[in-house]
Amino acid sequence: MTTKVRRRLTTLFCADVEGYARLMEADETGTLETLRRCRAAMATLVERHDGRIVNTWGDAVIAEFPSVVEAVQCAVETQQELFAFNGGLPEPQRMRFRIGIHLGDVMVEGDDVYGDGVNIAARLQERAEPGGILISGPVYDQVHNKLAIGFDCLGQQHLKNVSNPVTGYRILQRGAGAPPRAAGPDVRVELAAPRDPGRQVQDGLASALDWWRSLPRASAVLIAVALFLFLTNVFSGLGHIWFHWPVAALLLVALLRASRRRPP
Repeated sequence: MTTKVRRRLTTLFCADVEGYARLMEADETGTLETLRRCRAAMATLVERHDGRIVNTWGDAVIAEFPSVVEAVQCAVETQQELFAFNGGLPEPQRMRFRIGIHLGDVMVEGDDVYGDGVNIAARLQERAEPGGILISGPVYDQVHNKLAIGFDCLGQQHLKNVSNPVTGYRILQRGAGAPPRAAGPDVRVELAAPRDPGRQVQDGLASALDWWRSLPRASAVLIAVALFLFLTNVFSGLGHIWFHWPVAALLLVALLRASRRRPP
């Protein structure tokens, strides 16, 4: 009898160990024991957040969650717990997981899930930092205004065997502190667009006008008269006219009066 293949929208959580082959080469028995302890801790957190582990081949862990928020919370708490666990191990023995999360449509056959959604989560995990979490754009859209954690936008990610680029967001973790709270602002870090030179000129003129308006009346009048005489001289074409130096002296007096009488 053929098992019916169904489809559903779900949140895929994929994790694996950075440098697993190196750890196994150095100490097979110790690495396997550490892996078992890390997986046990991860399984407890997955269950606590209403998820289920789909597969655990090699050093990988694949889980699915009906809630995107619960999946991200589970990932953050997992990295916090593993951070604390690694703190008690010598540096060469520390086991750091990378986690990728994606919200997508998958095929379900029995207890297994297949499809592009699983592949995207796995490819995001490969690009995550050791001890880090990388999520896709659909996941970010669902959680950025529900969790008090930061997000660093990494832009379009061209993933292996995925035809369309996927926007990636790195979760900015706060170390091994408290788990994320609900309903807090996010921090989205992106490159700022270069400022328009015309806009910079307008801003400069506006600032100068505000400064002139804030001066005492006598100083403001002196500066206005000096500026008027200077412009008259320039645009009349009479560059040799005698009031060049009187205008400079008048402007200097006005600026000195402004600096002395302007409040601190």
